[in-house]
Amino acid sequence: QLQLVESGGGLVQPGGSLRLSCAASGFTFDAGSIAWFRQVPGKEREGVSCIGSADRSTNYAGSVKGRFTMSSDYAKNTVYLQMNSLKPEDTAVYYCAATTATLATMTASWYEYWGQGTQVTVSS
Repeated sequence: QLQLVESGGGLVQPGGSLRLSCAASGFTFDAGSIAWFRQVPGKEREGVSCIGSADRSTNYAGSVKGRFTMSSDYAKNTVYLQMNSLKPEDTAVYYCAATTATLATMTASWYEYWGQGTQVTVSS
């Protein structure tokens, strides 16, 4: 059974950094695609970044490009989201999501498997 478990969220001041982790079991990253999403109450889930096994290129939402970096450790079956220069508007619950499709997108409905989410709060 596929499971995704996020960790690393917390409270950070504006301008600070956090690193989120997503550990997968029952799923091999190099055979599918994985993405990070975030959601605030009352809004739709927003794609943050994604990487697909088809070309292993990483895509980012414009709002995080240059500040966030997604990386993968295939040996540990874990992906990371390094978040730097955090802003209050980055506050959200962050989710990792996976699909067996080799092409990655930042559309939530593309992904069959989801973690439980981890809260990130950026506030002084």
